Amino acid sequence: MRVEGTVPRELNGVYLRNTENPLFESIGRYHPFDGDGMVHMMSFCDGEVEYRNRFVQTDGLRAEIDAGAALWAGLAEPPSRSLRDGKCARGRMKDASSTDIVVHAGVALSSFYQCGDLYRLDPRTLADLGKESWGGKFPNAGVSAHTKVDERTGELLFFNYQTTAPYLHYGVVSSQRELVHYVPIELPGARLPHDMAFTPNYSVLNDCPLFWDADLIERGVYATRYHRDMPMRIGIIPRYGASSDIKWFECRPTFVLHWINAWEEGDEVVVDGYFEDDPSPRVASDATIEAKMFRFLDLHSMKSRPYRWRFNLKSGAVNEGYLSETITEFGMIDQQRAGLPYRYVYSVVPTKGMFTFDGLIKHDVQTGREEVLMFGDGVFGSETVVARKPDAVDEDDAWLITFTSDLLNDTSHCEVYDAKAFGSGPVARIELPERISSGTHACWAAA
Repeated sequence: MRVEGTVPRELNGVYLRNTENPLFESIGRYHPFDGDGMVHMMSFCDGEVEYRNRFVQTDGLRAEIDAGAALWAGLAEPPSRSLRDGKCARGRMKDASSTDIVVHAGVALSSFYQCGDLYRLDPRTLADLGKESWGGKFPNAGVSAHTKVDERTGELLFFNYQTTAPYLHYGVVSSQRELVHYVPIELPGARLPHDMAFTPNYSVLNDCPLFWDADLIERGVYATRYHRDMPMRIGIIPRYGASSDIKWFECRPTFVLHWINAWEEGDEVVVDGYFEDDPSPRVASDATIEAKMFRFLDLHSMKSRPYRWRFNLKSGAVNEGYLSETITEFGMIDQQRAGLPYRYVYSVVPTKGMFTFDGLIKHDVQTGREEVLMFGDGVFGSETVVARKPDAVDEDDAWLITFTSDLLNDTSHCEVYDAKAFGSGPVARIELPERISSGTHACWAAA
């Protein structure tokens, strides 16, 4: 592959990104979150690079390949249009395993935001390693995207959600891939949590006031409704706590799509994430179906901004407020700081009116200082992972890695930046064999 600049020899590991990539035409109306999971991998080894991509070999993909056509309706279609049943939280929906990816116990795990199986891939070759089983104890309700790996213990933390009581479960998997903890979490009804956070001693779950309308679920319709007068609840549970150990805190109403980090300070658990001022922007009654769909995809319309919550486990007090006025989301940190106090988060500059990313923001949460890098006209990036340098002293002694898609020139690149001077442009820019779709969730796994 053609390389501009120099690939750092000390950069050793894999950058993995998962993305929806539809193989067949949709049954009806296509939604950007539909499509089969495709993992893109860039491997770095002593200054050399290698690129691969592979479809995640899900049961749904195999069935549709056998049929030669789509068998499941997408997110913007009624489930009744699906030709097959499905295991996802919504029902009659294909588990595309197209949302997130992490590396646990040396194996890449892809996952789906509506809950489903975890599919195992070799992180270096993307070879199919089958489904995760956890020794035959994998939950019937599946696992949601945004599992969390604690790099200090090797444990994987997860949750799932359903449309029947108790509506939520939380669990812990050991570094040896054993399900060692799994408890129900009682909620008032069906919810749509998308992410979680953790500290060394606690896990952070949520009950946001944007969820499926219960009356419509009984009729097979899955339409979300934002309850503007209902508080958001945050549940903090000891990592190995029982269901009764969870402590709930009421906060300003919002929907949190993604958390940034969490840590402990004395009696407090501090949580950073993205607060949406308007999780369900209103559109005209005669608006097009595209406008109605994209109102949940435009971060500018939802007014997503970095935010901090402080939860006092003794007094029950909550203190909360904005970290920045900048519209942004999809924050990435040095994963060795996950669960601990941190300083830098690298988030995206969202495109107005679209679900794409125009640039990158380095946000110093201690000083409030922000640096912005724009990719250029018609160029969109992905979640930007943080690869810590071997001799790192400061938290930003790291490289930042992202895939970019240049629509004007029909090319894609993997770009590597020095986190201390990313405004100077990439230190290495590697051209891919073909232009790939823009995408969201990614991870870095050191060699």
